[in-house]
Amino acid sequence: MATGRELLTLRGHTSTVYCAAFSPDGMRLATGGIDRTIKVWDLATGQELLNLRGHGERILSLIFRLDGRQIASTSHDGTVKVWDAAGGQELFSIGHGAYGAVLCVAFRPDGRRLASADAEGIVKVWDTSNGQNTLALRIQTGMIRVLEFSPDGRRLMCGGPDGTVKVLDATPLR
Repeated sequence: MATGRELLTLRGHTSTVYCAAFSPDGMRLATGGIDRTIKVWDLATGQELLNLRGHGERILSLIFRLDGRQIASTSHDGTVKVWDAAGGQELFSIGHGAYGAVLCVAFRPDGRRLASADAEGIVKVWDTSNGQNTLALRIQTGMIRVLEFSPDGRRLMCGGPDGTVKVLDATPLR
């Protein structure tokens, strides 16, 4: 950032890239978009390491688990998928419901829970060991565009187009 010099140009997606996430160690980058693929790149070489396919529509958000072992993705197809970040295998797929696009996703810092939010204002929380739903809440009317656990995992925040940010008690999710 000191010079603004371009370090890499990563080529491989066939259309618009909607989202990206750095691995916690900063050595990999996951990207996703309209072409329905998630690509994982080696940032030292620019080489494509993984090409993850499985979503039926565009990829809307991505996140690495804090230990770097899993990647979660959301899609306009209404699903959340959790992938093995080393080998690229799909570990499980979650149907968020009949509400269309799943816009954002967040891992709790300990990696045991995953929260996702959809275009109808519903937040769901999942057990990452088996993909089972542990909680579903209608938080607001309309899209939730941002979702994040606090560093201690005790709170979950979400925000949307109505200009509010809601902070929820996440301690029962342990």
